[in-house]
Amino acid sequence: MVAGWFSGDGDDFRLLGTRCTQCASVFFPREDTHCRNPGCAGGELQEIPLSRHGRVWSYTDNHYRPPSPYVTDAELPWEPYALIAVELESERMVVLGQAVPGVTVADLAVGMEVEVVPGVLGEDAETTWTTWCWRPKEVRA
Repeated sequence: MVAGWFSGDGDDFRLLGTRCTQCASVFFPREDTHCRNPGCAGGELQEIPLSRHGRVWSYTDNHYRPPSPYVTDAELPWEPYALIAVELESERMVVLGQAVPGVTVADLAVGMEVEVVPGVLGEDAETTWTTWCWRPKEVRA
């Protein structure tokens, strides 16, 4: 888990971003040092929960094992997964993430409504690495 990028469980699960108090620009991943808007002289950055819902902006499938720091067991066979770019409902920004397990590119369409849910990136005997995933609204698992 990347500290400060998301919080909560179940229906309370949210991605966390930051908003500049001066220009209202929203950032994800979060920004904690300065406003990234080049037209803004900078303001205080406040943590905000981002929209839980959005629409598929684009998608693809990943057939290769990403390099480090991606957590994966090289001893296990690689399992492809769908990768989705989602335009968030309120912020109108695009956030990339994996589809929930079992959802493939054949299940996706541009414009489809999705929601952010907690996911497991990897785990071993001592640690579970958590992340966020996108789940089509029609899929309940």
